[in-house]
Amino acid sequence: MNQFSLPYCLIIEEGIYEHLDEVLVECIPEIVEQKVMVVTEPALQDIMGKYLEEMQKDLPLSELFLIEENSFDQAMELAKEICAQGFQAIIGFGGGKVLDVAKYAGFVGKIPYICLPTTLSNDSLASPVAVLDLDKDTRKTLGCKIPTGIVVDVNVIMNAPIMQLKSGIGDTISKYTALYDWKLDASHRGNRVDDFAYMISDMALTSIFYNDEKSLKSKEFIKILTQALVMGGLAMEIAGNSRPSSGSEHLFAHSLEENYPEIKIQHGMAVALGSVVSCILQGRNAIRLRETLEAYDINVNPLGWGITKDIFVDAWQKASATRKERYTILNEVSLERSVLERIYEQLV
Repeated sequence: MNQFSLPYCLIIEEGIYEHLDEVLVECIPEIVEQKVMVVTEPALQDIMGKYLEEMQKDLPLSELFLIEENSFDQAMELAKEICAQGFQAIIGFGGGKVLDVAKYAGFVGKIPYICLPTTLSNDSLASPVAVLDLDKDTRKTLGCKIPTGIVVDVNVIMNAPIMQLKSGIGDTISKYTALYDWKLDASHRGNRVDDFAYMISDMALTSIFYNDEKSLKSKEFIKILTQALVMGGLAMEIAGNSRPSSGSEHLFAHSLEENYPEIKIQHGMAVALGSVVSCILQGRNAIRLRETLEAYDINVNPLGWGITKDIFVDAWQKASATRKERYTILNEVSLERSVLERIYEQLV
């Protein structure tokens, strides 16, 4: 049985970043007396400066570190600083780039990590992995620990770009095909699916899939999306791998990233598109899935993202190679050009 951890606290409230000292003490009681590394990026320092100033005032031994990229080297630089300067806790304040770098640096430095997201673009805020660039063209998913605490200010998230919130929706809805692939893999290998992890991931999917509130800027929806993304991360922690949240649709997204970096599509949008295609390849009816994505105004027309027919076909044919150890529907169906071209034409 996989040994797993859970965040010590999860707080989702309006205006919570305005009194962070009280909240952070709930996560780490002694944090006010500790040397704390606060990680963010220059753009957020300008936009969210009042929160950062208040945080540093409440944490007298804290120091601010600005990152420029979500790279492995950047995370190692921060981890080195943690060890050399004796930091006792690390706070990530920002989007996915900041959170992944801070999370991995804290993991390497073996100190508690608290997540303060400013947007909800994927389930990295609670997942036991960090996606970091190894070099200009290579990105890798690295195992680490889930946060000690997760604190989300609904008011801050409501001001996040709509496209980033849509990406968070896409990452959640992609569990529709990921869970199918997980069962397929378990059957192929003669393993069992972790029932509890499966249930939590399915709950995350259902909370968005059957949610009546479609206004991305409503406070109710922000809370629902936050909970869904956290559940997605916790499902991975419980399972001991990313299978509850990642299947053939994610392999397609990885293939686009690795083979066609010129295609500028957010991760959540890529896996949403991938889910529709995976659903068809799985022999399931994709109409309900497409209707749900369209209800959130998520574009699953590949041409709308600059993905031509040739790129689409090639990305799917190379998808399995991005994670060779992963068994999905792609190992069982024909990926001949004619098959993929027909699906492409359906989507366009």
